[in-house]
Formats: sequence, C-alpha cells, structure tokens
Amino acid sequence: MLLLPVRHAAAIASIAAAFGFCLGLSSQTSAQTYPAKPIRVIVGFAPGGSTDTTSRLIAPRLSERLGQQLLIDNRPGAQGNIAAELAAKATPDGYTVFMASASHSINASLYPKLSFHAIRDFTAISNVTSSPFVLVVHPSVPARNARELIALAKSRPGALSYGSGGATSHLAGELFNSMAGVKLVHIPYKSSGPAATDLLGGQVGVMFSAPPAVMQHVAGGRLRALGVTSLKRLSFIGDIPTIAESGLDGYDVNSWSGLLGPAGMPREAITRLNADIAHVMGLAEIKSRLPPLGLEAAANSPEEFAAYLRADVAKWAKVVRESGARTE
Repeated sequence: MLLLPVRHAAAIASIAAAFGFCLGLSSQTSAQTYPAKPIRVIVGFAPGGSTDTTSRLIAPRLSERLGQQLLIDNRPGAQGNIAAELAAKATPDGYTVFMASASHSINASLYPKLSFHAIRDFTAISNVTSSPFVLVVHPSVPARNARELIALAKSRPGALSYGSGGATSHLAGELFNSMAGVKLVHIPYKSSGPAATDLLGGQVGVMFSAPPAVMQHVAGGRLRALGVTSLKRLSFIGDIPTIAESGLDGYDVNSWSGLLGPAGMPREAITRLNADIAHVMGLAEIKSRLPPLGLEAAANSPEEFAAYLRADVAKWAKVVRESGARTE
C-alpha cells in the first residue's frame, strides 16, 4: 500500500471535502430551480367552459410567479376522465398537472371501470375556486324558499321536474331528493344552455344552475332564486339564503376546481405551486374577475385539498349508489 506524507494526505482530504461540498451545493441549487421548463396544465373540458376559463385566467399571473410558461392542454371527453387518465400516467416530475373539477369526484363512482383511482393516483396541490349552484324555479312553481319547495314536492310526488346539463347539477338534484325525502324528476340535457331555455319556458320547473346562466333572469323576474347550494351565502349574487339555512340542514354542493398532479410528485414542486397559486388567487385583479363567472377564490394547503377530495369522493359515491345514477 502506498503511504503519503501527512501534508499530502491532508491536502487530498481537503480537496475531497471541498468537492463534496460543491456536490452538495449543486444538489441544493438543483432542487431550488423548479420549475426549469414550461409546465403542462391538462384541462378535461373544451375551451370556454368554467374549468378552462379558470385555467386561462390564472395562467399568465402564475407563469410570472414561476418564471415559466403554463401550457393549457385541453383534452375534453368522458366528463374529464380522458384528461385525468393522461395526468395520472404522466411522469411525476412537476411538469404535468391537471386542473380537476367536481366531476373528478363524481366520476369515481359514476364510471365503474376507470383505469385510475381518483385519490391514490394523484397528488393534491391546491383547491383553486369554489363554484356553488343556485336553486332556481320557474315563476309558476309556488315556492319562495327551499322549505316551501320541499313541502310542495311532498304534496305532489313526481309532479315537479328539474333539468340538468351535467353530472354535478344532476347529482345536486339527487342529493336534494335524498336529503329532503322527495322526488323531483330528473330531465337530462346535453348542456346547461338548453336546460335553462326549457326552464324559462316552463317545460321544467326547477334547476340547479351556475349563477351566470340564470341570475340575469332572476333579476328580470323570469326566474325565482330559492337558495344557493354552498354552506355560506355568496356575496356577489345578493341576499339569497343557502339551502342549508332555509330548509335542508347540511346540504352542500360545490362545483370546485383544483390542481392535481400525478402521484409521487416532488415535495418542492408541490410546495412551490401551492404557494404561487395562493398568491395569485389573492390578487385583487383575479378576485374581481371571478364573481361574473360565478366563482370564488378557494386556495388552500395540499393537506386540506387532499382531505376535501377524499370527503367529496365519498359523498358523491353515496349519492350515486342511492339514486342509481348512471352514465348514458
């Protein structure tokens, strides 16, 4: 074995220590450079819808914060399942994320043969917006609040119908039926537009609708608003009580949007994205643009969003099971 003089051994040890320090510093720097390239945001609906609009509203400000472009990738179909599958199978490096919506929770039980699990195959990053519905009726329906609607439905079983243009508004009605012990007959439509048209014409009497689609008609007296589906009132649509406070305690439906990533995302990516979403959703310019879309800012922690998602999936699984709802 070759023996080096003490001074040479000390010098080599010093060089090795310095090299190790540089490697450690390089590793730390690398971890702190996320994101180093553009981030793909998969959206499960066509351009123009609520989830797409939310994504495009926050993308410019979020890009500024992250220092990288956000690329919106619309993959419509199967109520968001096509996009969810792509996101679940993406490399979990923080460069592919999924702008999910309430349909993600509902699809977990509405579609029995999905290739992904709505919770286990995703990383919760942050809730982004909250979007409750408004319960509205045609003026010919003699009810002024949720309590009166329940009493009317009980006195006339099967006589009242409600229209829906999607899974969330459909199951909002089924949850109402289940909790109130009534039977509003579901009339499905391909979208909320035709459903609202038939409501205005009196072909259906009731609808659970996003506020922008109906509030102008409420203001004009063509429809009557009985309550909002969230547990708290919405400041931007006037003094309309919640359904929970006006006849159906605990009733809560929220057509939310939130950012998910594939399971196994790096913690630094989760933390960075969560912090920047919270900042962007707190900007006055963003918050002021949400009410006309029927939205409220709802950023929270990854842990809070994960807990919310678990509860939402469980709630809708019960509604789907009890109502017998199924895909067409």
